[in-house]
Amino acid sequence: MFNLDLRRIALILPAVLVGFTIHEFSHAIVAVKLGDPTPRDQGRLTLNPVAHIELIGLLMILFVGFGWAKPVQINPHNFKNPKNDEILVSLAGPFSNLLFGIGFGLLLKTLITVASGIFYIGAFGEILYQILSYFIWINLLLAVFNLFPIPPLDGSHILLSLIPDRYSRFKTAFSRYGRFILIAAILLGSFTGYNLLPIGFLTGKLYSGLFNLLGM
Repeated sequence: MFNLDLRRIALILPAVLVGFTIHEFSHAIVAVKLGDPTPRDQGRLTLNPVAHIELIGLLMILFVGFGWAKPVQINPHNFKNPKNDEILVSLAGPFSNLLFGIGFGLLLKTLITVASGIFYIGAFGEILYQILSYFIWINLLLAVFNLFPIPPLDGSHILLSLIPDRYSRFKTAFSRYGRFILIAAILLGSFTGYNLLPIGFLTGKLYSGLFNLLGM
C-alpha cells in the first residue's frame, strides 16, 4: 500500500540508493568488459548514484515498494557472443544485489557477534539495526524482482535471448507491451493487496532463510 511513513523512508533511502547504484553499475562494467563501450560512453561506468537514479522509479520503491533505476543501455552488436554476453550482462545486476544482500547480512552478524553492545545505545542502536536490515532486504528484493521474466526487467532479457529469432514478432510485441503488464500488476498489488507477482513472498523467504542460516 501507499506509504507516507517519512521515518521509514529516511531509513530505507540509503539502501535504495546503494542497491540501485550497484545493480546498474554491475550491468555497465560487465558490458564494457565484454566489449561494449556504450555504458562508459554514456557515463554509466560510475558508482555515483546520480548517474543511475530515475526519479519516478526512486519514488515508486520508497512509497509503493517496487521501483527501478535508469536502465543501462547496451549494444549487443559489440559483443563477441551477443546472446550469451547479453545474458551475462542481464544477470550481473541481480547477482550483484544478491551478493550485497548476503554481504550486509554477514556484516550485521559480525556486529552482533563482536560488538552487540552497539545495538543497545538507545535510538542509535535501533536505527543502525533497521538501516542494516533494509540494506539486506532491498538488495534481496532487487535481485528477486529483476529476475522476473517481464519487460523491462532483467529476467525478460534473459528469456528473450533464449527464444529463437524466428519468433521475432512475439519478442518485439512482448518487449513493447510487457512493461504495461508489469506496472499494472505492481499497482494492483500495492493498492488492493492482491499480489499477482510473488515478489514480496519470495524476498521474504530469502530474507528469513539468510537470517536463519546466519543464526540471527
